[in-house]
Amino acid sequence: MSAQMQRASHRRCLQPSYNRVDKLVRTITLAYTAFNSAPEMTEGSLTIRDVAQRAGVSVATVSRVLSGKGQVHPNTRERVQAAVREMGYRPSRIARGFRAQRSSFIGLLISDVENPFHTSLARAIEDLAYAHDYRLLLCNTDEDLEREQAYLHFLADERVSGVICAPASESRTSFRALLDAGIPVVTVDRVATQTPVDNVRLDNITAARALTQHLLARGHRRIALLGLPADITSGRERLEGFEQAMRAAGVPVERALVRLGKGVEPFGLHAARELLSQPDCPTALLTANNMITLGAMKAIRQLGLSMPDDVDLAGFDETPWLSLLNPTMLIAAQPIREMGRIAVEMLLSRLRGDRQPPRTVLLPAQIVSHAPDWAIPLDGTQGGDV
Repeated sequence: MSAQMQRASHRRCLQPSYNRVDKLVRTITLAYTAFNSAPEMTEGSLTIRDVAQRAGVSVATVSRVLSGKGQVHPNTRERVQAAVREMGYRPSRIARGFRAQRSSFIGLLISDVENPFHTSLARAIEDLAYAHDYRLLLCNTDEDLEREQAYLHFLADERVSGVICAPASESRTSFRALLDAGIPVVTVDRVATQTPVDNVRLDNITAARALTQHLLARGHRRIALLGLPADITSGRERLEGFEQAMRAAGVPVERALVRLGKGVEPFGLHAARELLSQPDCPTALLTANNMITLGAMKAIRQLGLSMPDDVDLAGFDETPWLSLLNPTMLIAAQPIREMGRIAVEMLLSRLRGDRQPPRTVLLPAQIVSHAPDWAIPLDGTQGGDV
């Protein structure tokens, strides 16, 4: 048999397999398209989003009215029903079938996965969620409220099982779209006051007070705070702890020495350089997170200063690179894995039907000294946890 005849025979033998694979690919593609379009499509050209826009409510609220499940205010229900009647909307039976199902995904919203704190927190949450047959959808908000709300609405539309969130704003973040859809939410590291839910976070006030007391005990009176925005829980509470310690010591808080900004390295670098370049510069810095600490340390080095001879440093978050830099400083380390574990357990409890009022768990910081000869004053005591 010639080579050409052998190739033709080979193609004929393989053709049924090719046809089966091609058919399978087309089937999967059609199923995926149907799944993604089913919640939107109706017998006409109208979608559930059109009804939501006409009624001035969220897609999740329209879904609850149409399904008859969950609580909706009577006035809101009537507004949705009127929009349905006026527009002649008829929900697809296929769409209702898809909407009735809840995914096995948990949404996790954090500000920045490149921050070692959030990296470790995401891993701790993922490990326990995986052990309970849930998978994680990770979203970075970059402390941007508009981006955060876009992700929250996306997760509501995708019917995730639950959401764990480090809110971008204490006063402006809202979980209404998720809660209206019956999706439980747990906040971690921060709280959101618009829609109170379960929360687990560090006891920031006690930790910040302890770090400030340490700097005061070393004789410092001009202490600068490089803090987080006051509309973030950890920022507000760490500022409060700092101020409490200063007032208790009879030392006035100089507002010019309090700098608040995004918890990133450039802010720490810029703020520290500006403060330490002044003629009457502070003799100690308190940094509100690990990335601000890194920026402050770079500024100290760039200015040719040394720690602790020229400036003392104390801050939040233990990170692996601190041991390499070997700084002489005190750190309030967060129990990250414990925080992640409690957040997941709170969420699983809600998924099992727990309806008790929102709970709050405050975790103590572990004070870590990178200068073994330093005493650690913790509200008048010596120890590790605060």
